[in-house]
Amino acid sequence: MNYRGKLYRALNPVHARQPLSGRGAELHGGRFNSKGLPALYASLTVMTALREANQVGSLQPTTLVCYEADIESVFDGRESAALEARGMTLQALADPTWRDQMKASGDAKTQIFARQLIDEGYHALLVRSFAPGATEQDLNLVLWRWGNAAPARLSLIDDENRLA
Repeated sequence: MNYRGKLYRALNPVHARQPLSGRGAELHGGRFNSKGLPALYASLTVMTALREANQVGSLQPTTLVCYEADIESVFDGRESAALEARGMTLQALADPTWRDQMKASGDAKTQIFARQLIDEGYHALLVRSFAPGATEQDLNLVLWRWGNAAPARLSLIDDENRLA
């Protein structure tokens, strides 16, 4: 599938000046990227982005950004049959122990799955949010490839250069 439209991220202000870098995920790893692999975790709605950024405790200072996206080759992580064809399930995607798996063996099952998708040529993964309070309608797009042009164009909306 392809994704065209707006995406949102609620960033820690420390990283707000580099909203296109994927550096935080690269340094620490994420549910769908191993350490060393840059990734951008974006949401399809503002509220989902805020839930994702503030999963523990009270709302912390946050910089909200918006992108215009035109991403080809997106794997739809809501499709059970497509997941199962790759040895993955909806339940495994939601497994909250992915950090423990990463510490124990170097890579979580979801990170191995993501690497498989990248090797197959996917630029991104559409997946539901697993943040507290999220519903099946709260969706994220995890990008592994992005840039200024097709097939994975992502541009920050910052008409007044506030983050320059």
